[in-house]
Amino acid sequence: MTTAIVSRISGPVVVATDIEQAQMYDVVRIGELGLLGEIIRLEGNKATIQVYEDTTGLRPGEKIINTRRPLSIQLGPGLLKSIYDGIQRPLDVLRQKSGDFISRGNIIPALDQHKKWEFIPLKKKGEDVSQGEIIGEVQETPLIRHKIVVPFGISGQLSEITEGNYTVSENVAEIKTNNTTVNIGLSNWWMVRKPRPVLRKLPPESPLLTGQRVLDTFFPVAKGGTAAIPGPFGSGKTVTQQQLAKWADSNVIVYVGCGERGNEMTEILTSFPKLEDPKSKRPLMERTILVANTSNMPVAAREASIYTGITMGEYYRDMGYDVALMADSTSRWAEALREISGRLEEMPGEEGYPAYLGSRLAEFYERGGKAVVISPEERVGSLTLVGAVSPPGGDFSEPVSQNTLRVTRVFWALDANLASRRHFPAINWLTSYSLYADEMIDWYKNNISSEWVKIRKEALEILQREAELQEIVQLIGYDALPEPEKGILDTARSIREDYLQQSAYDEIDTYSSIRKQYLMLSTILEFGKKESDAIKKGISSSKIGSLDVKKRISMIKWTKEEQVEQLVREIEINMKEQFNNLLMEVTV
Repeated sequence: MTTAIVSRISGPVVVATDIEQAQMYDVVRIGELGLLGEIIRLEGNKATIQVYEDTTGLRPGEKIINTRRPLSIQLGPGLLKSIYDGIQRPLDVLRQKSGDFISRGNIIPALDQHKKWEFIPLKKKGEDVSQGEIIGEVQETPLIRHKIVVPFGISGQLSEITEGNYTVSENVAEIKTNNTTVNIGLSNWWMVRKPRPVLRKLPPESPLLTGQRVLDTFFPVAKGGTAAIPGPFGSGKTVTQQQLAKWADSNVIVYVGCGERGNEMTEILTSFPKLEDPKSKRPLMERTILVANTSNMPVAAREASIYTGITMGEYYRDMGYDVALMADSTSRWAEALREISGRLEEMPGEEGYPAYLGSRLAEFYERGGKAVVISPEERVGSLTLVGAVSPPGGDFSEPVSQNTLRVTRVFWALDANLASRRHFPAINWLTSYSLYADEMIDWYKNNISSEWVKIRKEALEILQREAELQEIVQLIGYDALPEPEKGILDTARSIREDYLQQSAYDEIDTYSSIRKQYLMLSTILEFGKKESDAIKKGISSSKIGSLDVKKRISMIKWTKEEQVEQLVREIEINMKEQFNNLLMEVTV
């Protein structure tokens, strides 16, 4: 028997010889410290390994142990409320073991192996069960019931199932199949690179409501949809994704920090445990999983963090939940692919990225969707994917942005000019788009108003008209414009400042329900119509701009949800009175 040893080291890439029974994507342990790595290429008796930990101090000749198992994660009760690194090691336990700086080679179970969970059976001994069928539940957090399902490919008769308190490594049931008896525990393992199968994908029908007005109104993403947030440094990608993670209308949130700066991940790790879920008033972490991977961690671990996050998202989708995954940012993952590809001496594609960049991104986003999961009752779950992209210099023509746009159906374009004007969220309403908006018209008509589609279109047209008029203003000045055009600019400014601008740090303005959004926008547009009619009757736009009711409209965004309806009714009455008074002055 030959001993596998390290023969060559190039940063996070290690070449080894004579690994016993080596297969692609097998996980190996390298050297005295037992660094975690994954086989990514096989040539004869040589295996190329990408290492998920720092290889400093590693030397040729050190031994390698093959686990003979692909990179897999443990799925079961206890995932929620957890904060993991890229290879599913709980950071709180890791800190206790190694201090403030992560030491290498640590093997720590992803789930608490000693905590007892109360298992409540939903099936009885002797019943026939099939793959994907729910046989019991665990109350994982006050917000989420964790479903224990029959593993894929297994069906038969329940020969044993017992209520009680169990750890994640203990068996709670036995299924007798034609050939053997299969033990069912509270947890199971899944290979992260392998998508969890579904019965069939469903078309998008309902929006993922985020509480962010510019997204929900103009550029909605469907539940089970895919969205990209590209933008230059400082334009607000991370804050926008944090807002989505906090307020998105999903049962479960998975937030993956993929190669982001340490200070940004620190803000998430410190702020999320203190946040309150807006619907249940429970801590938000009770339905959240955080995967923290920062830019100073080994680059190969970025790829692991992406796959770890999406596998956990699929797991909860298969229980029938709506899951939203935020990846911040996929550009850092692409940079890791570029570095590994360079060290493998592969032929580079555009801008040095590997030629397979597009297919890797497509494989990731294809794992999202609304689907009928494999189950007898045909449960429905959804997995929405939102990926941030960090194009150098804000250049959207670079390969990562372009390949992402090909596979995502929502484009939230962050604009450095808007950010510099302190307009946040800095999403450019002229270049962004959503391909889901027209497919969800029925939902909007049934759940908000039959007028919703009309006012959305009207507001976008006003903003488009404003962009055209701004070019004229730059040539001749605002004062030289005809009064009707001044009225359009006033309405557009109200849409921008009173509606689209939203403070992520204000207790009230950070979240707007879809009902509040409808009332706000319809009120702004109603004022715009009255202003247009008044201008036709000879009233100047400057006189209209000084009306008290305009100030009250700007205050709707700072008004609590339960008080908005009353305020809007008062504004409608005031609006009518004040415009009537103006018209009376003209006739007199």
